[in-house]
Amino acid sequence: MQVTEKVSDGLKRQLEIVVPASELADKLDTYLNDLKGRVQLKGFRPGKVPLGHVKKLYGKSAMAEIVNTTIGETTSEALKERGEKSAIQPAIDLADEEAEKVLDGGVDLAFSMSYEIIPEFEVASIEGITIERPIADVSDEEVEEQLKKIAEGSVTYEPRAEGAAAENGDRVKLSYLGKVDGEPFQGGADDEAYLTLGSGRFIPGFEEQLVGAKVGDKKIIEVTFPEDYPAPDLKGKAATFDIEVFEVAAPNEMVLDDAFAATLGIESIDKLKELIRDQIQSQYGAQTRQKVKRQLLDALDGLYSFDLPPTLVQQEFDIIWQQVSQDMQNAGKTFEDEDTTEEKAREEYTKIAERRVRLGLVLSKIGEEAEVKVNEQELQRALIQRAQQFPGQEREVIEYYRKDAQALASLQAPVFEEKVVDHLLSQVTVTDKTVAKDELFADEEEEAAAV
Repeated sequence: MQVTEKVSDGLKRQLEIVVPASELADKLDTYLNDLKGRVQLKGFRPGKVPLGHVKKLYGKSAMAEIVNTTIGETTSEALKERGEKSAIQPAIDLADEEAEKVLDGGVDLAFSMSYEIIPEFEVASIEGITIERPIADVSDEEVEEQLKKIAEGSVTYEPRAEGAAAENGDRVKLSYLGKVDGEPFQGGADDEAYLTLGSGRFIPGFEEQLVGAKVGDKKIIEVTFPEDYPAPDLKGKAATFDIEVFEVAAPNEMVLDDAFAATLGIESIDKLKELIRDQIQSQYGAQTRQKVKRQLLDALDGLYSFDLPPTLVQQEFDIIWQQVSQDMQNAGKTFEDEDTTEEKAREEYTKIAERRVRLGLVLSKIGEEAEVKVNEQELQRALIQRAQQFPGQEREVIEYYRKDAQALASLQAPVFEEKVVDHLLSQVTVTDKTVAKDELFADEEEEAAAV
């Protein structure tokens, strides 16, 4: 193998690699001799097929496999000899005409390999970094509030007496047909809807106009869609709904006791409250972790400045931008609605992409030097958690990841990152601070974007 450097510009590299035809021929002979002992052809005894006949039948396809394998092996070997790590999968350039000649045999395999390298940098000292860990206690009031929400989801209803008027909190069965400018609009009709008055599920003003309604009532409700309504063609539009009431039912009193807990499969109301408290505390803990990690990454980000592989940054930006665009489309918003422009937004998210790539490289090197490893049990746990996101398809998901090394690596990466964060937190000064729930969850979206 002969390697010649053609481009060395910043982090960009281009190599020309030549593998002699004689080396390919030796590999082909070895391949075909092995195949000769296994192939079964009509008219020949096993293992007695002439090598020339095997080559005639399988030579070109065998050479194609050898070329693919050789390209993979030589690119890895070239990087190893040069002491470089590729930030992206190297791009291989082999002209079709040249490839055909190589497959026919007798011609050197010559191709170019373009890639970007991982930048070299020294791991900085983290001495002096201090982290404030915000901790919020779960109040009894929040547990009770969550318990009531669970109860509301389990409440039963009893039809009111004939002629009774609907009250706030009642469940009304109705049909409705929505119109804008006198014309029905998509998604604005239902022949059999159930609506709990006061739930806030419908457009503001809709539920209030049903208070006092009776079974058999037919009326027209007038409302205005909010300016931030998700459907762009309905934002701020005045609308009418033709409604008919079929049933008015009052909620049965819900007693929050051991009997209620039993309906949920829990042994007692105290045990249910304990489970609720643990669940809320887990949510608080996740948010505490988010804030602590943000502080740590902010501190690390201030310690490093080095060139970044352009393609890695572009890939990260594309992921972020796709999500931003999708979120804005779903919300029916424009950049002007957010008091910015697309150009400014792109600049902002490019900086976020650069930060993520830089910190990813930093954490990777720190983890490598600290010999942080993701063990099989941790990887399996991540795989199971991923599969659980696709109910009914768990087996197919697990098989997919087990067969695709790159996909499996995508599950390993976040586990590795969290272990490196744990490693760093064990080496910096962390002090606890009790805060209120509102403070703990302040700036949640901004922090999630930057981490």
